[in-house]
Amino acid sequence: MTTFLKATIDLDFKQIAVLGKIIWTEHYTPIIGSEQVTYMLAKFQSEIAIKNQVQEGTEYYIINLEDTSVGYLSFYKKDHSLFLSKLYVLGTERGKGIGKSAMLFLEEKRVGINCKSISLTVNKYNTDSIKAYEKMGFEKIDSVVMDIGNGYVMDDYVMKKETV
Repeated sequence: MTTFLKATIDLDFKQIAVLGKIIWTEHYTPIIGSEQVTYMLAKFQSEIAIKNQVQEGTEYYIINLEDTSVGYLSFYKKDHSLFLSKLYVLGTERGKGIGKSAMLFLEEKRVGINCKSISLTVNKYNTDSIKAYEKMGFEKIDSVVMDIGNGYVMDDYVMKKETV
């Protein structure tokens, strides 16, 4: 059974940062290289960065399968959409329905904060994730290149899932 534990204390933020390092190093190094992964982990997924994001209104959740932490997600309200900022699962745990469970959870959250859609950005070369999002009803609606500093950019598709 997949459960979602809201991250509220420093210990939670530390656990997410540890999961992030494992997942990002494995998954994103072949896509964007180890130097950019290291930079992005420090800038966006360190314990301090996560704590700051939570203080600014982003909600983080640790994803547990049975009693084991296997990933995390975060989101916030952006205009009339729930913006899925992060959804990461350990490579060993993919294909077990965790993504589908996360989407059901996000749909409940979307309704609770009165949003009409779920949107996200995904790296254009992250083909497996793009396919998974499309299978869950997301469509590419735009592409963006965002400067994140230190000579790095995020080259992403914007995807959106409208409610029925």
